[in-house]
Amino acid sequence: MDPYITEWLNLIIRFAHLITGIAWIGASFYFVWLDNHLENPPQWKTDKGIGGDLWAIHGGGFYEVAKYKLAPEKMPSTLHWFKWEAYTTWITGFLLMSLMFYVGAESYLIDKRVADLTQLQAIGLGIGAIVFGVTVYEVLVRTTLRNHSVILGVILIIFATGLSYGLTQVFSARGAYMHMGAIIGTIMAGNVFFGIMPSQRALVKAVNEGKAPDPAFGLNAKLRSTHNTYTTLPIIFIMISNHYPMTYNHNANWLVLIAIILITAAIRQYFVLRHFGKQKPLILVGAVLATIALAFVIAPKATNLTEAQKQQTVSREQVQTIIKERCSSCHSENNTDDIFKSAQAGVVFSDGESIKQWAPRIKARVIDAKDMPFMNKTKMTDTERNTLALWLISLDNDKQ
Repeated sequence: MDPYITEWLNLIIRFAHLITGIAWIGASFYFVWLDNHLENPPQWKTDKGIGGDLWAIHGGGFYEVAKYKLAPEKMPSTLHWFKWEAYTTWITGFLLMSLMFYVGAESYLIDKRVADLTQLQAIGLGIGAIVFGVTVYEVLVRTTLRNHSVILGVILIIFATGLSYGLTQVFSARGAYMHMGAIIGTIMAGNVFFGIMPSQRALVKAVNEGKAPDPAFGLNAKLRSTHNTYTTLPIIFIMISNHYPMTYNHNANWLVLIAIILITAAIRQYFVLRHFGKQKPLILVGAVLATIALAFVIAPKATNLTEAQKQQTVSREQVQTIIKERCSSCHSENNTDDIFKSAQAGVVFSDGESIKQWAPRIKARVIDAKDMPFMNKTKMTDTERNTLALWLISLDNDKQ
């Protein structure tokens, strides 16, 4: 496929994915907030079967919201369902992942340094991992474990850790993270499709038939909705993680991912409890401290240079030669790379001054994270990285 067309498809699908994701997450956050702010209604509402209500003001108007314990005596003529936000988010997400990591498997998903896969093998493993992850979750959530949230949560974290490790052993670091996100996102959409929507249809059917709704339907939908609540922040992190190689390019990237999932889930727990009027600031403080500790643990180690190397002088010509041979194919005014036809992230190396301008980015991506050149397509050597590191040290010395 023509790279220019691919870029436009990527932009359009990514934009649609972002919009639908905001709609889904916004609705999810709102209804969690709503559930947790309902107050005991007056007696006349209780007599109608209303279990909680609240008043709100927004956009210059007052809103009165009421939630029935089970269902109203008669179904209203217009009933709003919330499902397409979830479905379209999943559809656009799968299309985006297919475009980047399946159509572009050799660029984004396959890392020969990790596993020498063909495109079909990589795609098969990717889709298989998603199906496997969702199947295991569905089996677990349909057992009696659903009545033991803590035990189920521990089992799911252990399972997620195993999945995370396995994915990083066959895919590129970015590909592994995105497939973990795809598994979580599919589970979330599956919770809507397999759990929440069937439960809601059963409730509506019971009311239309004049029968008492089975409380189990509401409990099942509530359980899956709760699971979606706690996976929302982790999935958002994974969506943006490809911009931060210090996380996915670490040697223990699979463990870093699980740590961030736990930290973001804890942050969500703080806000859920806050909705109930329970102030637990220690949860938020703990999450902040855990993030700082994680940043410290995975911080890049200083480049190991011998004393003899430190005494070497790196000329501007040496730096320009390395950048030209290893970086300019993707970062020039006229790219020569077969995939990236425009300067990535707006970084252009045109002369010595432009290289110096982007020195902090070179340190972060070439020296610290070592994720550039991309997949090391141009085969930059450790000696060349050390040369650039020496050059960066000399720049810092000049500033002092």
